[in-house]
Amino acid sequence: MSDTHFRIDHDAAGSQFVVSAAGTDLATYVYRPDTPLEESPKPYLYPLRTLSGAPVGVYRPWDHRWHKGLQMTWSHLSGDNFWGGPTFQQGAPGHGYVWQENHGRQVHRAFEPQDLGGSEVSVVQGLDWISSRDEVWIDETRTLRFHSADPADGVWALDFTTALTNVHRAPLEMGSPSTHGRPNAGYTGLFWRGPRAWTGADVIADGGHEGDAVMGTRGAWAAIAGEHDELDGGATVLAYAGTTSASTPLTWFARTSAFACLNPSPAFDTEIKLEPGETLRLDHRFVFLDRMVDRRELEPIAEEFAL
Repeated sequence: MSDTHFRIDHDAAGSQFVVSAAGTDLATYVYRPDTPLEESPKPYLYPLRTLSGAPVGVYRPWDHRWHKGLQMTWSHLSGDNFWGGPTFQQGAPGHGYVWQENHGRQVHRAFEPQDLGGSEVSVVQGLDWISSRDEVWIDETRTLRFHSADPADGVWALDFTTALTNVHRAPLEMGSPSTHGRPNAGYTGLFWRGPRAWTGADVIADGGHEGDAVMGTRGAWAAIAGEHDELDGGATVLAYAGTTSASTPLTWFARTSAFACLNPSPAFDTEIKLEPGETLRLDHRFVFLDRMVDRRELEPIAEEFAL
């Protein structure tokens, strides 16, 4: 077995599996989570680690308990909240966030037959998105592809592809807090939350954007490089906006203050209207590097892994 060999191991309870390569457990995919309804239960990838085993994710931070590693979700979906926590409501007192009984959930349905080992491994999953009124609104087919493990270079990659089909009787309005009136709060879709230690870390992106200027841009990629707590050194997480079947462009929600996150938002400031029977297709990639890199070193890597 080579160092680049991936392996998937399912737990006996049928709630999660672990993906490993080069002697390291890289990612745990929890597909039947034990999550309070107020956090909008959904599958997530946590822990997430580099090839050396360094952490590149966080789970249920005190400020946003519904943030869990890397997860696919939606903050505003026809009045329901599949993100978790309070819902932004323009004009509401305080910061505009209101706790409501509008939390949806994602329910694992089945996996297609899997190859549990090889130079890369893929998992195809069926899920139901169930509204707060206990109706199935979305039939999702999700593919996770783990690949490109290179111990010499300290890198591995994850492709996340999804097809979200409206099985509701009415059109689905797929938006974000920004589409509901809060500027620069366009978070929705595939969302990565970084470790606490990465608060204030460096953000760089395609097109020469850096720091706070990355927010709201539409480049091919964005990355955060941060130092670890406990362990010496640091790592870099490189994310690709990828592609969307919607006419609304993918836009970056990215920052490291007050916390580190990367999110290629499909509905940053413009809603997507998904008609009954219509499918929204999204294709993203994350690359995990076992060292901190600056723009000069990162740009050739970003070109090498480009979708």
